[in-house]
Amino acid sequence: MLQVKNISFGYNKTLVLDNISFNLEKGKNLAIIGESGSGKSTLLKLIYGEYDLPQGEIFWKDTQILGPKHNLVIGYDFMKYVSQEFDLMPFITVEENIGKHLSRFYPEEKQKRTTELIKVVQLEDFAKTKVKNLSGGQKQRVALARALAKQPEILLLDEPFSHIDNFKKQSLRRSVFSYLKEHNIACIVATHDNNDVLGFADEMLVLDQKKIIAKDTPQNLYSNPKLPLIASFFGEFNVIDGEIYYAHQLKIVDEDSLQNTSATKKGVVKNSYFNGDYWLVEVEHGSNTLFIYHRTLIEAETQIFFSF
Repeated sequence: MLQVKNISFGYNKTLVLDNISFNLEKGKNLAIIGESGSGKSTLLKLIYGEYDLPQGEIFWKDTQILGPKHNLVIGYDFMKYVSQEFDLMPFITVEENIGKHLSRFYPEEKQKRTTELIKVVQLEDFAKTKVKNLSGGQKQRVALARALAKQPEILLLDEPFSHIDNFKKQSLRRSVFSYLKEHNIACIVATHDNNDVLGFADEMLVLDQKKIIAKDTPQNLYSNPKLPLIASFFGEFNVIDGEIYYAHQLKIVDEDSLQNTSATKKGVVKNSYFNGDYWLVEVEHGSNTLFIYHRTLIEAETQIFFSF
């Protein structure tokens, strides 16, 4: 189990994290979300032991995580960290980058593990390619495979799919997170992308103003967002009379079908944005701007009625 106990940290006397505490069980996936500058990356680096802690403690099982004042080499064998700087060896191949972290005394096992991990990150066609010739997204996938090479007990991922093309992201997420579950590897993902979380994370932790403001399952936080910041992570939302509604929870209705006028509001369409199988309709309602999903295009300046 990872135990983060009452940690606080700052740069140049500017506090970034204030009295942060949480636990993570072995094999579980925790997503950390928050606005840019909320401390997501800093928290991962503290857990990895990249900085010394002025206050609080971090343990993995019975091992206390300590910073560079205590460790000549940063990090621990049971923990791997994939940052947004990949730190690969550019002049050797993909399989050599991954295999370099495996014992050469067992060449067959080394090749088997390397091949397995190349498949996990879907780079089979690039196994013999030198890393310097890869795209940014491909390098990110090599960094993921390299981190998994020694079967860590806990993996720290900072925006792990940010450089990867959209057409590849979904299948890659499924492959990587399924591998982690299958091998009972705990994972913490710092991300701004809800697709890194929905369907994969066991819990979400929300950082804001140096504090943890929420920690729950993605399902519970999505179904009952207490704050606009939380709702914004999941998609377009509206605040109406102090209540939060997602764009899909409002419905544009025909004037002829109106029955309960108290549950129906009036607005004027300002824009409609094509979004695949629906349009995102921007509606002016009094002094508020609302967003509503609708199946068809509605022209600007059209008066509409909508209900909850």
